[in-house]
Amino acid sequence: MSKPLSDSVIWITGASSGIGEALAVELSKTGARLILSARRESELERVRSRCHFGDINTRSLRLNLEDTKSHKQLAEDAIRLFGHIDILINNGGLSQRATAMEAELDVIRKIMDVNFFGTVSLTKSLLPHFTKRESGYVVVISSVMGKIGTRYRSTYAASKHALHGWFDCLRQEMYDFNVDVTLVCPGFVRTNITVNALTGDGETYNVMDSAQENAMTPDEFAKKLLPLMQKRKPEVYIGGREVATVYLKRFFPRLLDRVLRNAKVT
Repeated sequence: MSKPLSDSVIWITGASSGIGEALAVELSKTGARLILSARRESELERVRSRCHFGDINTRSLRLNLEDTKSHKQLAEDAIRLFGHIDILINNGGLSQRATAMEAELDVIRKIMDVNFFGTVSLTKSLLPHFTKRESGYVVVISSVMGKIGTRYRSTYAASKHALHGWFDCLRQEMYDFNVDVTLVCPGFVRTNITVNALTGDGETYNVMDSAQENAMTPDEFAKKLLPLMQKRKPEVYIGGREVATVYLKRFFPRLLDRVLRNAKVT
């Protein structure tokens, strides 16, 4: 069933840049009221200034996904900003550029803490609000890497695969409460996710992958996602030819292995 986004209160994590910023700007055009969250408050204010009616319809709330102990209070603070929340868009996260063998365990834990445990924790903090109202919508910005795996992204892929397992279960559990869950699998989008990716020892990668550099813009991605959100599909894929790997994995896994072994993945 199609449900309008206008007049909804929408909480977006990872809203200070990239896909989160683009979604904030695009959603603001619908008349939605927005809560923008990320670690960098100055960048949140910059994004807020780009939003239509930003002074009236948009609030910022600093969030550290790793600090799970703060999430319950943050959820209460977010609800108070507009009186309720209709939609949570889990977009914050970290990528990786390191082999599985060279990645230090502390770095693996950090990526899992941000991408998986942080996202799960924030969602759990908001679920009582959704179930009490018997209305809500959780959107998770996952990745094509949540369905496949390539070199140098083992922990990133693991965190995204874990999100799919957890949120697929949550979707079934929330059905009777009228709470929907959509997993969004982007392909390549021109953001700084690879620039900010962590290497094996936790340093910042500081390189823009060529595939990322030549990919669709975050604005293009946001425009494609909004109508799909209205339909509240369980899972959606947005990207270029790389999206085909999801279907190769399902129907021709050996062929996909051969393709990925020869693919340029950095």
